[in-house]
Amino acid sequence: MRGAAIERYERAFAKLVGTRHAISFASARIGFYGVLRALGVGRGDEVLLPVPTHIVVANAVRYTGAEPVYVDSEPDTYGIDLKLAEQRVSPRTKVLLLQHTFGIPTDIDAALSLARRHGILVVEDCVHALGATYDDRAVGSFGIAGFFSTEETKTISTTMGGMVVTDGDELAERLRSFQQTCAWPSVSLTRRYLAKLVLYHLVTQPRVHGYTRWLYTRLGRRNPLPGPTSEIDRRGGRPPDYEQRLSNAQAALGMRQLRRLDANVAHRRRVAQAYRTQLSEIGLAPPSSPSKAAPALVRYPVWVEDREAVLQAVSPRVGLGTWFTSVLEEADSPEYGSYEAGSCPVAEAIATHLINLPTHQRVTPEDVDSMVSALASAVAGR
Repeated sequence: MRGAAIERYERAFAKLVGTRHAISFASARIGFYGVLRALGVGRGDEVLLPVPTHIVVANAVRYTGAEPVYVDSEPDTYGIDLKLAEQRVSPRTKVLLLQHTFGIPTDIDAALSLARRHGILVVEDCVHALGATYDDRAVGSFGIAGFFSTEETKTISTTMGGMVVTDGDELAERLRSFQQTCAWPSVSLTRRYLAKLVLYHLVTQPRVHGYTRWLYTRLGRRNPLPGPTSEIDRRGGRPPDYEQRLSNAQAALGMRQLRRLDANVAHRRRVAQAYRTQLSEIGLAPPSSPSKAAPALVRYPVWVEDREAVLQAVSPRVGLGTWFTSVLEEADSPEYGSYEAGSCPVAEAIATHLINLPTHQRVTPEDVDSMVSALASAVAGR
């Protein structure tokens, strides 16, 4: 599992983001956990965590012994509401997690200003946002550290994978030390990752995705291919094999896709603009973003009043997604992440109303037309 591709991939990733260091892990959640550990976050500390997010993000905070303090989101950008975040700062607050949801950069100037006022650290959650920029700088380069995901649904994919970036030499050294303690994935697991990547590429064609997604859902936990979230994760527990490294074969795949990232992001932006234009014409409001932000949308979010009716009305051939059906996605219950129901009403509404559309490179202009047409009919009740 060792090899020279890992080091080349890390160097290329750091150069892409514009940081001095990049350190790879088997997933973004492990990278985030490593950052928190390296920053000395632990029992008695608090981490400001935007919702909606994924249960594994909350778990990474909890594994350190710190407490996640959930902060509601803005209804138009789906990013953290920084005014509410400031209200939740306490003497125990150590980190503000800045999640660039769907690839829409948060107002980084405001976030850094908040952090300076209160003496807390900013870590950027860029799992959706590879290729996005703010003030002509790549996201991930603003905070003390940033972390990215290359899980199967992200901008580039190694089936599973994560990368931490930082300019801090001491922080990078600590992260390297942590990386060295992580286990290598087995040969069989790596092969299953690679097999899943090939299959995922085939089944995410927009015209067949609805059917294949149905089959994937029906298989559920009987699916023989490795899933990104375990039953233990979903219940807020810590898997016994949690701390793992990225394999050399996966790094080689990531490296190939980094070389094509500019074309990848340019395509996603064209698709997003087509959605924006056509959806606005049928009365569906596009997401907003700060003036300095240049989003790179991994999925295109759309707010609908009656999501269940839309999902039932739209043909399964249309690749509608439902990321964030919970404030803590994929949790068996948000309570497993210590979330208190009712504490973040906007995020809870998002988890009820949001759908999303694909932007990946296999989406054609005809696919966009088909999806918007189907949504128009569904929204109109036809």
